[in-house]
Amino acid sequence: MSEFKNVTLTREANVYFNGNVTSRSIVFSDGTVKTLGIMMIGDYTFGTEKPEVMEILAGKLTYRIESSDNWIDVESGESFNVPGDSSFHLKVTQLTDYCCSYIG
Repeated sequence: MSEFKNVTLTREANVYFNGNVTSRSIVFSDGTVKTLGIMMIGDYTFGTEKPEVMEILAGKLTYRIESSDNWIDVESGESFNVPGDSSFHLKVTQLTDYCCSYIG
């Protein structure tokens, strides 16, 4: 879906890695939270509390979940799941627009 209706948007940005990754939080009426953001080219590691679904809206990257040795390529139109209480590593090879959905 390319449009969200009846949501609360947090005005202030979430800023990571000296501004190379930014996002804004969206809260839906049922309490569901998503973030929409941009990642510049670079290598990043994120920790998770809850399971997440990372949707790549535009761009290209390679990811690895902390418990795996496999790097997997994803690009525009694809997504990947990240377990809760873990971390994942990203090698962003093109400016990437993303949507992160927090599950549970």
